[in-house]
Amino acid sequence: MAELLYRLGRFSSRRSWTVITGWIVALALAAGAFLAFGGTVTTTMSIPGTETERVNAQLTDELDGLGGAAGTVVFRTEDGSAFTDAQVEQIGELLGDLAGTDRVDDVVNPFDAAADRADQEQQLADGVAQLDAAERQVADGTAQLDAAEAQLDAGQAQLDAAIAQAQADGTYAFAEAQFSAQQAELDRNRAELDAQRAELEAGAAELPDQRAQLEDGQRLVDAASEIRTVSTDGATATGVVMFEDDLFALPAETKAAVAEAIDAAGIDGVQVDYSSEIASNIDGLLGPGEIAGVVLALLVLIVMFRALLPAVLPIVSSIIGVGVGVAGSLAFSGLVDMTSVTPVLGVMLGLAVGIDYALFIMNRHRSQVLAGMEVRESIALANGTSGNAVVFAGSTVLVALLALNITGIPFLGVMGTVGAACVLIAVLLAVSFTPAVLGLLGIRIVNRRARAQVGHEAHARPDLKPMKTGRALLRAALAIIVLLIVAIPALSMRLGLPDGSSEATDSTQYRAYTAVADAFGAGQNGPLLVTAALPAGVAEDDVLATQADLADLLLEQDGVVAVVPVGVSDDRDFLAFQVVPVDGPSSESTEQLVHDLRDLSPLPRAAAGGIAGVDGDIDLGVAGQASGNIDISEKLAGVLPVYLALVVGLSLLILILVFRSILVPLVATAGFVLSLFAAFGAIVAIFQWGWLGSVFGVHDPGPVLNFAPIIIMGVLFGLAMDYQLFLVSGMREAYVHGVPARTAVVAGLRNGRVVVAAAAIIMTAVFGGFVFSHLTMVRPLGFGLAIGVLFDAFIVRMLLIPAVMHLLGESAWWLPKWLDRILPNVDVEGAALERTHPVHGAESDASVAAGGDATDGSIAAVDPGAVEGRRQPIG
Repeated sequence: MAELLYRLGRFSSRRSWTVITGWIVALALAAGAFLAFGGTVTTTMSIPGTETERVNAQLTDELDGLGGAAGTVVFRTEDGSAFTDAQVEQIGELLGDLAGTDRVDDVVNPFDAAADRADQEQQLADGVAQLDAAERQVADGTAQLDAAEAQLDAGQAQLDAAIAQAQADGTYAFAEAQFSAQQAELDRNRAELDAQRAELEAGAAELPDQRAQLEDGQRLVDAASEIRTVSTDGATATGVVMFEDDLFALPAETKAAVAEAIDAAGIDGVQVDYSSEIASNIDGLLGPGEIAGVVLALLVLIVMFRALLPAVLPIVSSIIGVGVGVAGSLAFSGLVDMTSVTPVLGVMLGLAVGIDYALFIMNRHRSQVLAGMEVRESIALANGTSGNAVVFAGSTVLVALLALNITGIPFLGVMGTVGAACVLIAVLLAVSFTPAVLGLLGIRIVNRRARAQVGHEAHARPDLKPMKTGRALLRAALAIIVLLIVAIPALSMRLGLPDGSSEATDSTQYRAYTAVADAFGAGQNGPLLVTAALPAGVAEDDVLATQADLADLLLEQDGVVAVVPVGVSDDRDFLAFQVVPVDGPSSESTEQLVHDLRDLSPLPRAAAGGIAGVDGDIDLGVAGQASGNIDISEKLAGVLPVYLALVVGLSLLILILVFRSILVPLVATAGFVLSLFAAFGAIVAIFQWGWLGSVFGVHDPGPVLNFAPIIIMGVLFGLAMDYQLFLVSGMREAYVHGVPARTAVVAGLRNGRVVVAAAAIIMTAVFGGFVFSHLTMVRPLGFGLAIGVLFDAFIVRMLLIPAVMHLLGESAWWLPKWLDRILPNVDVEGAALERTHPVHGAESDASVAAGGDATDGSIAAVDPGAVEGRRQPIG
């Protein structure tokens, strides 16, 4: 590999414009592919096989039309007064226009919905009044019938007495016809009375059912009483835009068209905002914070190279890499579900590693030129040595990112693949584009003052001696204690996805969320969908009672403020309800509510016996945004230990292969784990606990972004291996050349600390720029990566590792003989290539390090070129 990269570096430096043009063409092709084939990205994430996905599939099968995305539009009067008739009319016109937008299925006018609700309540009230009147009529009619029947009974008694008297005195024969007529009249009146009584009783028999239906309807109205579309003061209203597609399939053009129409509405005296389902996009991909990070990286490079042109090269290289990688990846967003964070992760990694990888090669080239090597030969050799290390370092990052695919979580696998693609392009640019531009720069890689000293002894290094053992113990203890203390908050980490309360305070999503929470309660920002699968279809007359009984059951659960039916299947064996929790979708109480509702299922026959029309167990399901976020977070939390074990195992294997040691990989991996959990602790303290929230723009602390830990773990692993390689390989090199083990530690530290420190500062600057991104889900990623790099580079690699290596002494390099025989010889830094292409005037670190007077190994700035130019092969 080293020889191949040497030839590539020589070719690139001689055919500079050919290579540069090739990359510009690649950038143009990637941009063209994005414009031609790019689809849409979303802030919504899903994982196949979760309970939410199962319930969503049921909803789609049983109740077609509930699967589309829905966005909320919030209207508020600017002076806090009730909406005027003119404002209500304008809001209705706006929503009516939105209904005509392509891919919009329907809209909900809040005032129409409120009027419908009022009509339903009035109908119920009228129904109750009518039923009460009917019951009074029945009572009055019954009383009248009873009185009439009493009169008939009295008349019958009189007739019977008269007949008996006539029969007694022998006059009956003379009055028989009259008696018969009177009896017939009485019988006719009694028949009419019986008919009236039967009719009255039939009407009365219907009244209990009617009363029951009205009571069931009233129970449903009461259960939904806290769900409103217009606030009680009449100053806030929420409309809904329902789309034909789900959030993954929803075209960006549709959302943009809806957002544009809302922004252009201009309703006098009304503030209009909308939720993330409408506003979600990739604005903020490169904002002021990200640009500031790149500018800070440029300043670091200028300080390091003491010249502008060499400092600009890594920036240009990384920007081209980001363009090719991100645009090329987004070209597939029409075919692959891609979240809005995916391209941002590509930008973060592409910028950071692109700058660092170019820096490693340029630093090696600069030191060789200062040592007197011819420019083109130096470019080729730097590409074959440091370029070889860059390829290896990039490979570790690639493996860590691609390993995200084995988690079985599709969106995470896509993020890892896109990030890996951007890292791969950064590596390719570093070993081809960088040598090409260096060929154009020529001797200008060093400034004018340094050119006058090329090949002179001014770059000689002082002798070295090992650090004191007491100081090594103190350093190791201090580093471990600091990292463990910072890691303490990680013990209380709670994973989730941010809701509107986490958005920037000047964003429409945040204003919409807070307006809904203030006017209607936080729970209405993330209602749950609860389904009930019945053992058999209920009778049509029982549907209302069944819904009311289930609504009462759901309303009994802690944390539920309102329940409303939203659908019944054609077979009447599947019902759906919207359940509004007390708190927002990312709250602990809502998470507990989801678990409590699921624990109810299956609702046993004994409990279901109180549900009208149901005989058997009832299966309850929970879906919705909050439910989906909880499922995803739990799935990610479950896979996190598996991925950590994979990364740790991979780390051990790679380091054993590179350093031919057992203890060095164990120490390096333990250091990675310490820096990782310290980064997790810092994330929890800032984003979950709200510490220093004003500094980092965390105004509403919440759960940690659920996929941040696993992404940070993968990326930080790759970067930690980079720093380990560039520092400890120098220690091994000096040790193999005969330098005492403890002195070799200082030699290796001084060999690579400047370039590693510069690389870490650049990484931190680039990642840190994303801490202030406009995208909520990017901020914890940027912060976690930035603080993780700082911990790993400065505390672990340059403080803890040298101290522990000193304490281990010769045993640090112990390797069983049988393992030594079977391990291949990995020439990571191209030592064999250096043997055939020595740097002019260089001497080995071994001879220098073995000298007398030296510093104590403290971390102080030295000329990076002094060491890089004199590395000798590892035997």
